[in-house]
Amino acid sequence: MSVTAAKGFSAAGVAAGLKSPDAQGNAPRDVALVLNHGPDKHAAAVFTTNRVAAAPVLWSQQAIADGRADAVVLNSGGANACTGPQGFADTHQSAEVVAAKLQAAGADISAGDVLVCSTGLIGVRLDMPALLEGISAAVAQLEPAEAAGARAAQAIMTTDSVMKVSTATGAEFTIGGMAKGAGMLAPGMATMLSVVTTDAVIAAPDLDAALREAVRLSFNRADSDGCMSTNDTVIAMASGAHPRADPSGVDLAEFQAALNQVCQDLATQLIADAEGAHHEIAISTINAATEEQAETAGRSVARSNLFKTAIFGQDPNWGRILSAVGTTDVDFDPSTIDVSVNGVWICRAGGIGEDRELVDLRGRHVKVVIDLKAGAAEATILTNDLTHDYVHENSAYSS
Repeated sequence: MSVTAAKGFSAAGVAAGLKSPDAQGNAPRDVALVLNHGPDKHAAAVFTTNRVAAAPVLWSQQAIADGRADAVVLNSGGANACTGPQGFADTHQSAEVVAAKLQAAGADISAGDVLVCSTGLIGVRLDMPALLEGISAAVAQLEPAEAAGARAAQAIMTTDSVMKVSTATGAEFTIGGMAKGAGMLAPGMATMLSVVTTDAVIAAPDLDAALREAVRLSFNRADSDGCMSTNDTVIAMASGAHPRADPSGVDLAEFQAALNQVCQDLATQLIADAEGAHHEIAISTINAATEEQAETAGRSVARSNLFKTAIFGQDPNWGRILSAVGTTDVDFDPSTIDVSVNGVWICRAGGIGEDRELVDLRGRHVKVVIDLKAGAAEATILTNDLTHDYVHENSAYSS
């Protein structure tokens, strides 16, 4: 049910004309709105670490500083990045119009409590008349229904082929989330937007800590092509509206586990829909000295074009895996490292292992395990292969 799964939220997704018509001549949805009806208006967010941050990121970083957000407006069809002071003014105007329209509908909201997200082409001004009309339409169409959550998830898609949604429940809460992204996936976090809602009773600082941990284990371990976007944003909002919610607060451990589940599910869906991918690859580094080192080793393989093209060609070339790990400063002995691909340990003790012909790479899912034999820590990085389709899509699409 996406962002309307939790109590206390309504959503909308409308077509404003920001995106070009589809092959059938239909105008796709391109403006989404999510409103928190409360009683709580607690929120947290994690943003791109790209120094070239888009105007909506700069606005939302300021707006979320007090741990409150009443609404999020999102648009596809334009990133509003690298657009200068006018781009920031456009973001500010978007928040002002959202607040004004919601006030007219009876909501007690200010522009400073409206977060803004944009995705699409960098370096182009948004069509503000179209966007503002879309905002008006979205306010008029706000609903708590499941279909409204789906429409919002569809409205944030760009090169995505499918919408990405996920839910999880606990004893005293529900969590629902949506995300978009199909390329430029790399920490932090991806060319992605994500909104997660919950009806848990949870203080803003606790929500912030939980979101950062969930992002660390999920979106920040989705690494499609090593390219970092200017607009990455993950937002969590808590309404406290669950009918069985304990006024004293949610069980934080249970909530963390459920939030991790939703974010990991969304991150997996992003990789599954990565532009042109034929294989979804999970690279698990085990027995590392630290979790950070396990992540570093796995990411070095995920960013190796030689490895990624080998998987596309259904070639279990374990030498490319070892050479990628060898470029890092993680602790391991080259004479003891083991590597398996889809359950076949084709590298043993840094040399020839089982027959590589036993590895079956015809399926979509690939599991790589790298055993560093240097400790007890582990981490998994999600990536995909590098295909002709990826090259075509990213050479034919301005991004």
